[in-house]
Formats: sequence, C-alpha cells, structure tokens
Amino acid sequence: MLEMLIWIAVFVASLFVLIKASGYFTDSAEKIGIFFGLPAFIVGVTIVAIGTSLPELISSIFAVLKNSSEIVVGNVVGSNITNILLILALAAIIGKKLKITFELIHVDLPILVGSAFLFAAMIWDGVFTLPEALLSIVGIIIYFLYTVNSEREHKDAEIKKEMKEELRKKKKLDIKTIAILVVSAVFIFIGAKYTIESVIKLSEIFNLGKEIIAVSAVALGTSLPELAVSITAVRKGKPEIAVGNVLGSNIFNTFVVMGVPAFFGALIIPQSILTFGLPMMLIATLLFFFITQEKEITKWEGYLLLLFYVFFIGKLFSLF
Repeated sequence: MLEMLIWIAVFVASLFVLIKASGYFTDSAEKIGIFFGLPAFIVGVTIVAIGTSLPELISSIFAVLKNSSEIVVGNVVGSNITNILLILALAAIIGKKLKITFELIHVDLPILVGSAFLFAAMIWDGVFTLPEALLSIVGIIIYFLYTVNSEREHKDAEIKKEMKEELRKKKKLDIKTIAILVVSAVFIFIGAKYTIESVIKLSEIFNLGKEIIAVSAVALGTSLPELAVSITAVRKGKPEIAVGNVLGSNIFNTFVVMGVPAFFGALIIPQSILTFGLPMMLIATLLFFFITQEKEITKWEGYLLLLFYVFFIGKLFSLF
C-alpha cells in the first residue's frame, strides 16, 4: 500500500513537471520559429514535434538495451494511436474548432499516411531489421528537407500580420529564449522518464501484462509531452501548432523512434501488435486524413476520435 502511494506521488509530481516544461518549450520554440520566419505549422512539425518525441526515442533505446524490444513497437503504435485518438481529440474538444490554413493534402498528409503503411509493411513479417531502419531514417530526412525548404505561403492574413509584427519586435534572437528551450526540453525528458517509470511500477503493482503496458501505459506516458504542448497551444489560440505537433510526432515516431533503436539490435514484433494494435493505428491515421480535408477539426469530430480511443483501451483490457 505504501509503495503504491509513493509511486502515485511520483506520477503526479512528474506529470506537473511535464506540463510546466511543455508550456515553456512551446513559447520558446514558437519565438525561435518566428525569428526564422517560420509559420506556426512548420514550428509544430519540426522543433515542437522533435522535442516532444524525445521521451519515446530514449525509452525505446533503453528497451532494446534491456532485451525488451517488443516495448519499442508497442510504444510507437500506442503513441501514434494516442496522439490522434486522444490528444488531437482533446485539443479539438477544448478548442471547439481547430482551423488549419495550410494545404496539408499536397504533401504532409500523404507522407503521414505513407509512413504508416510503410511501417505496417516493414513489421508484417514479425521482425524489424537494420536495412528497414536505414530506410526509415531516409524517410524522416526526406520529410524534414521538404518541411524546412518548402516555400508555402501562410494564407491567413491576420496570422501573417501578427508574424510580421513579431518579427519587427525581435531584431535579434534572445539567448534567454534558446536557454529556456534547452532547459525545458531537459525537464520534459526528466518528467517523462519518471512518469513512465511510475506508470510501469503502478502497472506491475496492479499485475498488468508487459505488452498491455507497452501499448497503453508506456505509450500514454511518453505521449504526455504532446498532450501538454497541444493543449497549451490550443488555449493560447495557436491550433496549428497542436495539429502540426500530432502530425509531425507521428511521422517522427514511425521513422525515428522505430528506426534508431534498431541500430542497437533487431526488434521483435509481437503477434498481438499485428492483429490489433497495428490495424487500430492505420484506422486512426486514415481518420486523421479524412477529418482534415476541410481544413478544420470540429469538437464533434474530436468526440468521435475520443470514442475510438475508449474502444481501443477497452479492447486492450478486455472490457468489451
């Protein structure tokens, strides 16, 4: 009983650190993006997405080194499902309507869907090999090169005007902003690390299986930075950072969080992931693709996504 209470306290404290650090990270990342003339969406799919995906990457590498490589694919599949069906859902519900002004359908969405189906094809034989890892790294390089070099114009006049005003105010990049970005990223990592450890410990205390922990608890734990950043962005009236964060994080998870750990050893894919987790991830990805076609995500679509997440968790724990 005492051990359970201690780990609950650790969970609450680490979650608080995550939320606060993510708030500072969002602010500093946006300022740096604006300084370089990047629109909010680009900030979301690059700086913010990478920063919030670090916990997934670090925990996956540790999993391979501890001969528990099945946690890696469970983490990737579970995190991608959680990002869309829970995080994007809550962002849409809280924001009531998430408006997107970029033409996602031309490149961003096809890359998201393509990365998901490529990932499915690579793990279908039950093993993720080094050549497949190299292919994944090439995929993320292509996406980042496209993102950074794209000359897409922001069509929202009001946001465009706001960006110009910010650029006029910031003639030089403040060192303090960079320091806040770095320090907050460190605290995101620390907060996520102890959140994951506490969730796993509590799962062990309640006698839950290893695979269920990987797809649900570990995935949820490592997705908390995305949740905190997305909710913070929506509350500050910056929905594109929230949407870009989910899109960029999923692509990053599929290519990098799955690819990099494979350099430390072959990744084993449990059959349960192939029969339930993977199909749910593909369904979530296709839902994201369809609901963003009209360049907005309503709160009702958010409720629909949340319904799918409840079904996913319910099936994992045999509640349905």
